[in-house]
Amino acid sequence: MGEETFEVDAADPRGPEAAELIRLLSAELARRYDYMEDGSGGFKPEDAMGPRGAFVIGRVDGNPVACGAIRPLEEDVAELKRVFVKVGFRGRGYSKAIVKDLERQARARGYRVMRLETGVRQPEAISLYESLGYHRISNYGEYRDSGLSVCFEKGLT
Repeated sequence: MGEETFEVDAADPRGPEAAELIRLLSAELARRYDYMEDGSGGFKPEDAMGPRGAFVIGRVDGNPVACGAIRPLEEDVAELKRVFVKVGFRGRGYSKAIVKDLERQARARGYRVMRLETGVRQPEAISLYESLGYHRISNYGEYRDSGLSVCFEKGLT
């Protein structure tokens, strides 16, 4: 078998490929956190649309296997959202590639800081963000009082 080709491209967060990846992510989160949910994970596609947002899909040989998004949080702060890699494609550096692409896009849009929330039951995500230079911060916004949330931040400059 030859080497897989992984490519990250901008995508419409309302499209069928994005919807399927977000559905898989939401189902995984519902299992990990024992809750019922509508599949959106609180993510609204319009959050990633417009000049200050972005949504990307990572593909292996053309097939969608990963995604991620940024949305504006403050004037110079972007929030990283919906970073996901399908089971069977993990451990290959694809999530790192997604995050690095979104960091590049955030810098290009004038953001100086990236923030994110992940969960205490997602040790792989916590390891990923720490390996990319993110540091723990106090929970912010809607996550402020959540005992299941872990928030991180990284300077982009």
